[in-house]
Amino acid sequence: MLETDRLVIRPFVATDAGFIVELMNDPAWLLHIGDKNIRSRDDAARYIEDGPRAMYRRAGFGLWLVALKDGTPIGMCGLVRREDLEDADLGFAFLPQYRRSGYAFEAAQRVLAHGRRVLRLARIVAITVPANVASINLLRKLGFAREKTIVRNDETLDLYAYAR
Repeated sequence: MLETDRLVIRPFVATDAGFIVELMNDPAWLLHIGDKNIRSRDDAARYIEDGPRAMYRRAGFGLWLVALKDGTPIGMCGLVRREDLEDADLGFAFLPQYRRSGYAFEAAQRVLAHGRRVLRLARIVAITVPANVASINLLRKLGFAREKTIVRNDETLDLYAYAR
């Protein structure tokens, strides 16, 4: 578990399924990340087990739930090990009512520090669709720089590298 002044960043558990359904059906998620066909708590519980929890076991890290200190889940942020990328990939998504409050920046800063200091990752990247201006602005604010365009699963993405 990681903490900041305002947030708790922890591994996903099965009881987070309701939150996952809400987050993954948010219009911004569907537009910029894609439809993962998560429509029910059962779908979300399978996603949690087969996605983040499997990655924790395999890589020692993964996407984590981001919650306010009172326990209210507001988003996800973490590092992902993708088969088609050489480096760990920073991922994040937040519910609409918690965007533009600095939470994504705060969570991502803490995750990056953990990746560098604890996990000893030499390089961290991030991928995004070129139209996702909010994510691109956050990546730049965090110290990422655009490196190149890649094609992944028939989708054109920009790859950013953490330069700090």
